[in-house]
Amino acid sequence: MNETIPTKDALRIVVLIPAHNEESTVGSVVTDVRHHVNYPIVVIDDCSTDATRTVAQAAGATVLPLADQLGAWGATQTGIRYALRQGFDIVLTLDADGQHEPRWLPVLLAPLMNGHADVTIGGYTERGSFMRRIAWALMKWTSGLRQHDVTSGFRAYNRAAATVLSQWQATVLDYQDVGVLMLLESQGLEIHDVPVTMLERQAGASKVFYSWLMVVYYMIHTLLLGLIKRPLRPKGNSPRNSCGQAQ
Repeated sequence: MNETIPTKDALRIVVLIPAHNEESTVGSVVTDVRHHVNYPIVVIDDCSTDATRTVAQAAGATVLPLADQLGAWGATQTGIRYALRQGFDIVLTLDADGQHEPRWLPVLLAPLMNGHADVTIGGYTERGSFMRRIAWALMKWTSGLRQHDVTSGFRAYNRAAATVLSQWQATVLDYQDVGVLMLLESQGLEIHDVPVTMLERQAGASKVFYSWLMVVYYMIHTLLLGLIKRPLRPKGNSPRNSCGQAQ
C-alpha cells in the first residue's frame, strides 16, 4: 500500500533549538520564534549547567534534557529523531544564541513546501571575516559542496532528509555543517541556499571558535572529512514527490 502523502496544509512542522548554557538568550529566541511562526518549539538542552532548561520552558518550549553533553550536532540529531518519532514532516533548526532571526523561518520553509528542495540553508556570507571566507573556500574545495554558507545551522529539512540524518551514519559527525551536507548530497537530496540576514551573537562565545587550537582541530577534521567522503557522492539527484521527499 502506498504511503499517504500529506497536503501542504496537513504537514506537521517543528522548530528545533539546540542549546548549551544559553540562559541569557534562549528565552528571547523562543519568544521570537513564537511571534513569527505557530509551530511547536523543542529546545534540546545539551547538559547545560545554568538555567537554560527553566528559561526555555518558561518561554513556552518543550525541553529535551540530555544526560551527557553531545555537542551542537548531537543535540540537533536527538531533536531530529524525536521529531520523526512524533510524526513531524519538516524540521526547522536554529541556534539559541540569537544570531539567527526567526523572521526568516517562513522563507526557509517555502522551497520545501513547494517541493523544490529537500533541505534549505539560511546563508549570510556577509558575516564572514577574511579568515572565515578562506575556511569556507577550503571546505567547499575539499568537499565539492556548492552552497555558499556551509557552516550555517539555520536550516530546514523535510522528512526524507531528516530520516537520513537520524541514522547511525550521521551520528559519527562532529558538526552540523560540511559532514551533514555531504551525507545528504550522497543520498541525492536537493539542497538550496536561501539568503538571510543574521545578527551578532547576543551573549557568550562560540562553542567551536573559542580558541585557535579548537579552530585548527575543527579545520583539519572538516577538510579531511571532505577529502575522504567526496568520492562517495553519486552524481545526480533522486526523484522527489510533490512534498519534496525522496522516493
